[in-house]
Amino acid sequence: MERDVLWRALRAPGLEHLHVSMKSGGLTVTGLIIGVEDGSPFRIGYWVLTDAGGAVREVQVQDHLGRVPPVALFADGHGRWIDSDVGELPALDGCLDVDISATPFTNTLPIRRLHLLPGDSCAIHVAYVSVPELVVSREEQVYTCLANDLYRFESDDFQADIGVDADGLVVDYPGLFTRIWAG
Repeated sequence: MERDVLWRALRAPGLEHLHVSMKSGGLTVTGLIIGVEDGSPFRIGYWVLTDAGGAVREVQVQDHLGRVPPVALFADGHGRWIDSDVGELPALDGCLDVDISATPFTNTLPIRRLHLLPGDSCAIHVAYVSVPELVVSREEQVYTCLANDLYRFESDDFQADIGVDADGLVVDYPGLFTRIWAG
């Protein structure tokens, strides 16, 4: 699989270009997000690498405007994480996925990894990266497969039914993102 996707943000001006390729079963993903948060523009680039089982092995997120330091995280595929600057991150123990707040792509990671059937649900913990601050924390999320192309996402008091294509890439994230092009 080799795909390019463009998403438009719906709450504030924003656009993302994503390139994803699958080699040896794992995904290599690069994304560039340009948007506005709290009245201030941001430009964030990210890179994600997964293993053949779908677990995230590496995440890099960079503020291209240079306002905050970049994030470089490495995982062993079994839920242990290391930050290239501070070392081990025991607060993220057990997290197999990452959620970068400004992109719908990171919902694809657990959707593909969990292989849920309609009616199945799974609670997970993720390494959450807030944008534009690039602060990393642990977050609990729940994914429920409503149909082969529709998943309910829940986190704290937020809930959305996310439409995806056959590769698990988001087509419609009501109120937040819509896909405007895919190739």
